[in-house]
Amino acid sequence: MAGQVKHKQIFSAIRPDWRLAKLLLNLRTRNTDALLGAVAKVLADEGIVLESSTSLLEPLLAKSGVLTRRAPSETEKANIEYGRAVARHIAQYDIGQTVVVAEAACVAIEAMEGTDAAIERAGQIMASLDAAASTLSRALTVVKIAKPNQDMRFDVPVIGLKTIETMRLAGATCLALDAGKCLLLDGQAIISAADDAGVSIIAT
Repeated sequence: MAGQVKHKQIFSAIRPDWRLAKLLLNLRTRNTDALLGAVAKVLADEGIVLESSTSLLEPLLAKSGVLTRRAPSETEKANIEYGRAVARHIAQYDIGQTVVVAEAACVAIEAMEGTDAAIERAGQIMASLDAAASTLSRALTVVKIAKPNQDMRFDVPVIGLKTIETMRLAGATCLALDAGKCLLLDGQAIISAADDAGVSIIAT
């Protein structure tokens, strides 16, 4: 399995076949892991075995260390530390994998809307404030993590060129990832785009 899962579609006007309808109605919770896990079980019952979605994409998994020319600043490091703590908590409940932080304050948490929309929302919140009156930096740090027991068969964290452009427009200057568990979908082009935008990327 590969590609984005638009979780909010469970509330859309799609008309499921009997098998999907039964699957949805029998789920106690309808988070991403529960939905995809149930689909994986249905496939397994038919003799279809899901392989790791990254098995042929390992060169695109984020390597450990600073990936861009610029390393995170001390302020960004503090944001990452706080953001990781928050993200680890929400990931336990499979709510989302991304938090956006400024000055060790959580500005936005990803839910059904997806990573880019969460970053956009954080940018809009900061843009709505009176910058002249602020004594704190409004630069955003984006922290994207894998789930505690990330199933590498599906819903692996992904970053693409659009994410870097969204960060630039939102005023985000740093991106922190889980090494070995996040796909840089556009490969080296992401690093080049981040360098051009002055965004620091680090994976740990």
